[in-house]
Formats: sequence, C-alpha cells, structure tokens
Amino acid sequence: MNKEIRTEQIPPTPIRYQDYEQYWQGLEAGKPVLQKCGDCGAWCHVPQPICPKCLSLNKKWEAISGKGTVYSWVVYHQSPDPEFPAPYAVILVELEEGMRFVGNLIDVHPDDIKVGMTVEVFVEELSEEFKRLNFKKGKS
Repeated sequence: MNKEIRTEQIPPTPIRYQDYEQYWQGLEAGKPVLQKCGDCGAWCHVPQPICPKCLSLNKKWEAISGKGTVYSWVVYHQSPDPEFPAPYAVILVELEEGMRFVGNLIDVHPDDIKVGMTVEVFVEELSEEFKRLNFKKGKS
C-alpha cells in the first residue's frame, strides 16, 4: 500500500454550518459574538436552534466582554497532529458572561498556567479563510 505523506502545513478548518454563521462573521470582523436567548438571557455556545434553559426559539447574537478566568486546563505532551507541536495547553475559561469556553492560551508556558488566572479573548488568524477565538494572558 502506497501512502502519501503530507509535507505542507494545513490548519484544520471547521465546517461552517448555518447555525454558526454569525459566530464566524463576528470573528472575521474581529468582534467575537455568541448566541444569547432573547427571552431568558441565557448565553449559549455552541449555537443551537432552541435555548437549552427555557426552550425559546428567540435567539440573538451579542458581543462578549472578552474577559474571563482559567477554570481548568490540560497540557498535551504528545501531539496527535504536527499542526499542534507539543507541549501545548488547552484551557477551559469561564467568561464574564458565565459560560465556559475551550481554547488555547497563547504566549504562556504551560507551567505558568494557574486556576483563576485572568485571560482575554483574541481572534487568531490562521489563514485568510480561517480565524479562531483564542486566549492570551489578561491584565491583572
């Protein structure tokens, strides 16, 4: 069996489902938005057609504060993909809005991550077609 070996770096690219489109448009504009229920005010991520709290269909998109704290994290010492050289940290952030969001903490060594550490959202551009929400160390 002849297997081709990938030599160029290709960032993993998500599928852009219709329910997520405003999220991607917000990232493209550099202004992250998340889904919020228009009736009970509950924030929701990942986007859903129905509010998980009150079952309302009245959803809207709002900008987030961009501030949060590290709730938990894990350090990967072996990478499943060469696009993500190890070691790297994946963090669980509790945003000021009350929901938790998973991402990477950029420019902070994994040994320096602490529960309760202040972080800020930023939009990372991986290619012309793809931007993603990530985190950097916040101002204390």
